[in-house]
Amino acid sequence: MHLKALQRQAFSCGNKNSFSTMGVCVPFDFIWFDLGYTLLYMDREKLFSEFAGGRGIHRSLEEIERGFHAIDKRLMREFPGLLGRSSEEFMPLYFGLLCDYLDIHGNLVDLLVDWMRAWRGSGLVWLAYPNVPEVLGQLSARGLGLGVISNWDPSAKPILASHRLLDRFDVVVISSEVGVSKPDERIFRIATELAGVDPSRCLYVGDNYYDDAVGAASVGMKCLIVNRFGSFGVEELSGQPLVNDISGILPYLESVSA
Repeated sequence: MHLKALQRQAFSCGNKNSFSTMGVCVPFDFIWFDLGYTLLYMDREKLFSEFAGGRGIHRSLEEIERGFHAIDKRLMREFPGLLGRSSEEFMPLYFGLLCDYLDIHGNLVDLLVDWMRAWRGSGLVWLAYPNVPEVLGQLSARGLGLGVISNWDPSAKPILASHRLLDRFDVVVISSEVGVSKPDERIFRIATELAGVDPSRCLYVGDNYYDDAVGAASVGMKCLIVNRFGSFGVEELSGQPLVNDISGILPYLESVSA
């Protein structure tokens, strides 16, 4: 029997609908994760701050961070799937909306060309949030299975491996490998079948309500949305549990304990 399955048995509360973790019973056996802006991020805001400052445009880093966040959420809501395409496809719209949010005016065409040049030449890479290894370790130690379901190109597993995270997961399902993307329920079913777990016993953690929560719900899976600025940017959501980052998973599990 798989080690995680043995751990889940050891933590069993004697209730088929729950298992014990942190001294209480919670209704999940498996936690699934998105990648971008859930486990991984880019220092794009710092790059934009330096880019704008070099052109006499001065905004605080916090303003820029909130601007990127607001446009991310707007595009997730109004243009599903756009952010998963190439930067050449989404950046003109993204950049225009970001400049409007930050009250940046003038020749935005030339500014966009310069920004695209800076973006391509920056060497930006995906980084793991500092608390990721610790949180994954805490969840795994409590007998929870861990997995990834992500809309990503073939670089996903190498990126995880470069941060020594790939081996932390029991199952990793990437859209480019299975030929179907969130929110299509098929990618969630592929993942849960590989893990041998009932979707109703799973929690999905991601930052895009329209890909993550909607897709997860289509197979009966619960979802926790990561939104670093509280409800800012997702004010339209009602009744959807939110956390600022993945460290909020453990308190959430306590809150839904039986």
